[in-house]
Amino acid sequence: MSEQTGAGTEEVDGNDVADDYEHHGGFPVYEPVKAGPNYGTFIDTFRRLQDLMVSTHAPDDVIDRAIAQTEALIDLLEPYEVPEGRSPAGFNVELPGRGSALLLPWKIEKFGEDGVRERGMFRRFHLGGNGAAHGGTLPLLFDDLFGMVIHANGRPIARTGYLHVNYRKITPIETELVVDGWVDRVEGRKAFCKAELRDLDGNLLADSEALMIQLLPGQQ
Repeated sequence: MSEQTGAGTEEVDGNDVADDYEHHGGFPVYEPVKAGPNYGTFIDTFRRLQDLMVSTHAPDDVIDRAIAQTEALIDLLEPYEVPEGRSPAGFNVELPGRGSALLLPWKIEKFGEDGVRERGMFRRFHLGGNGAAHGGTLPLLFDDLFGMVIHANGRPIARTGYLHVNYRKITPIETELVVDGWVDRVEGRKAFCKAELRDLDGNLLADSEALMIQLLPGQQ
């Protein structure tokens, strides 16, 4: 179970919860950065490189060439590095993983007050062993989903108080799956969320529950 305590877990009166959706505590308000027409291909290419990094056994001369080409790519991109909030990564909902290489490359199918649904697969890069996704990648999927659930539900920005995952069956890589998340109940600043990960036959692979805590003024 992962845990972040920066938001605090003290009890508060429900009246202390801000009605304004734009309440962000001390979290910066970023304007979404629109990706260019080739940004999705850029991220997909990088993800394919990640897959190959963990699935190839190349000779030393090929590795040396790969290092040189990667260093050249770093030199090409480094002058364009920008601060947090000014990159398209994570802001473009029409792209898998919202255009972030950190996130799993899943696409949003439903986004509403009653919940969020995503569809996608765990790639070779996410392999834990014997054809199964690494157990640590499932909390990443769920935690990011819960952030979107809070947003879709119209609640102010929140931090994760706790995240619990039940592993019901082996989660396969390179197989299309669906994950649904929703707000189960609200107690003041606390939103208790749930999610289920299933295959296309409806089999439950994993489920999760999380406490998402609204930030107080000044909290990051």
